[in-house]
Amino acid sequence: MQRRTSEVRASGRTDHVLVCTHARDSEHAACAGADGQAVYDAVAEWLRDRGVLWSEVQLAETSCLALCSADGTAVAVHPRGEWYSDVTPADVPALLEDLFGADAGDLGDGVAAED
Repeated sequence: MQRRTSEVRASGRTDHVLVCTHARDSEHAACAGADGQAVYDAVAEWLRDRGVLWSEVQLAETSCLALCSADGTAVAVHPRGEWYSDVTPADVPALLEDLFGADAGDLGDGVAAED
């Protein structure tokens, strides 16, 4: 096992957005059926438009974040420790603007300690 926190920080990455796109064959809600991929795409577009996707902000599709709902997708933002449920594609701009600022200039808040 290698701890690579310093390497990641040195590359300029400060935040990580996790978007659930989990699908399951079940009677219970799953984010794939609640526009999970569309939410992921909306997050990517918002970050890309501000020039921070894959440079300062890492984006990842995840399996279940345990905030299942038929009304929207689960999203977590770390290291801020922010968790959201019921996120729709239309919610993404306001959500990310609230977290990162309109121009994504508020990055790095809540970053964990160095190695």
